[in-house]
Amino acid sequence: MRGAGIAVAFFLAGSSLLVSPDARAHPHGWIDVSVRIITDDQGMVSGLHQTWRMDPFYSLVVFEELQQVENASLEQGLDQLGKEIRDNLSGQHYLTEVRINDEPQALGEVSEYTALERDGRLTFMFILPLETPQPLADSLLRYQVFDPTYYIEVVHEEEGGQPRDDALILNGELACELSILPADPDPEVVMEAALLDKDESGEPGLGRYFAETGQVDCR
Repeated sequence: MRGAGIAVAFFLAGSSLLVSPDARAHPHGWIDVSVRIITDDQGMVSGLHQTWRMDPFYSLVVFEELQQVENASLEQGLDQLGKEIRDNLSGQHYLTEVRINDEPQALGEVSEYTALERDGRLTFMFILPLETPQPLADSLLRYQVFDPTYYIEVVHEEEGGQPRDDALILNGELACELSILPADPDPEVVMEAALLDKDESGEPGLGRYFAETGQVDCR
């Protein structure tokens, strides 16, 4: 389906049911994300530990389908699902962009990951390594996690309309200022997304306009 390819790839990884037949306008679901920046004793950042919680509707669909698989437990199904999600995301750079001092960072391949049920939500956890660890002292790190088609919206964990304190955490001893900057899309872009049907895709990179930015300022 046009516009739903990434949603299949990382959200349901082959589930037969994507959205209700009358669902219109992008996005068609969401992910609550939290990020932990991984550093070592020398203050080198090596990767991002991400936790994605799929929205309740998609989670319910996935759990129902996994429970219908014969001769397999839910845990076995989640193990297989986690591998499928990882494999499909690898071709999309894990929907993540990282910059340090405005320089794009090459990302490595994910080898540590798990999919599980937590409080009724499908949860995917993984460590996304930088291809080359970088010093974080006196630097500014920014990242975004987003579906380029905006079929799925990715937002940091929040409470009371504000990002939770644990939505962005820095490992290590560096003294840095952490913040999550909200998206500020142009009204015309918002209208474009609202007019898209579930089988349509917008301009390339539409999701970027709606992406929050995690920021770690160690300058």
